[in-house]
Amino acid sequence: MLAGLAFVVAALCAGTMGFAIQRGATCTVAAVEEVVQRRGARRLIALIEASAWVAGGLLIAHRLHWLAQVPTGYALTGWTFAGAALLGIGAFVTRACVFGAIARLGSGEWAYAATPLGFYFGCLSVTTVFAPTPALALGASPVFLAAPPTTVWLVAGFFVWRIATPLIKHRRMLRDLVGRHLWSPHAATIVIGLAFLVMLLLAGAWAYTDVLAELARGMVRSVAARTLLLMCLLIGAIVGGWTAGRLRVTRIRAAALARCLIGGVLMGWGSLLIPGGNDGLILVGMPLLWPYAWAAFATMCLTIGGAQSLQRWLARRGQAAVASQV
Repeated sequence: MLAGLAFVVAALCAGTMGFAIQRGATCTVAAVEEVVQRRGARRLIALIEASAWVAGGLLIAHRLHWLAQVPTGYALTGWTFAGAALLGIGAFVTRACVFGAIARLGSGEWAYAATPLGFYFGCLSVTTVFAPTPALALGASPVFLAAPPTTVWLVAGFFVWRIATPLIKHRRMLRDLVGRHLWSPHAATIVIGLAFLVMLLLAGAWAYTDVLAELARGMVRSVAARTLLLMCLLIGAIVGGWTAGRLRVTRIRAAALARCLIGGVLMGWGSLLIPGGNDGLILVGMPLLWPYAWAAFATMCLTIGGAQSLQRWLARRGQAAVASQV
């Protein structure tokens, strides 16, 4: 149970994480789109870097006995790939992953409020639509088993170097963090990784999709506190959009609302089949080197990339058909 100063710190971290998600435009769909359309991988590398930050922090916390609750990993099964494909299709339909939906809300695209709602409905209905076998929990993470004690100092040194280097080279970076500029993927992932790590130490394995999934199953721990953290995440994203001058009141169209709701349902199904939403995969499963998390994230990215490539091909065919008639 979070209380007192611990809750205040966790709430500030949740707000900071939402702020960074919005200002860094952190989204798996955007990252895959960058690969498909521009043959670049800056955003995708930044997402993986966020995993590295959490992995290093978890290793230090484990060695110093700060980690009260060790996150659970799961076996790699066929449901992992099926769930990841659904997660990717849902993100493609929504045009944003669960991170991206928060960023869109922070820009005033209120239709994306239907995405967390759809995710919740998906978690409620997954056992009705599918009949998955219970996920098999695994033992200790390879990160905790394989790393020697001296690794802690190497990781701590790397953290200091990774944060200090851009600050020394780019004196305007601190001003940009609170200005109207869009953050670089690198800056956003540093903030997201560190904020999530502190929340993980204070509140356990906290990902907002996990909170929604547990609410749907009626088994959420500290329901009031964790729901408030979810609200802080959303408020942080809205403040990020407002301070950047990108918060605009947009008309909620029925088509956008339906798309976000349906995409949220698909992502909810996929999240429980894996199990884990893409925020939990990136910030918990992948840092702990669980094979199921890496396989699920790769499958999700390939599904999104395949759907985007097919969409581009169909668009080109349509344009060619119109041109030939002219």
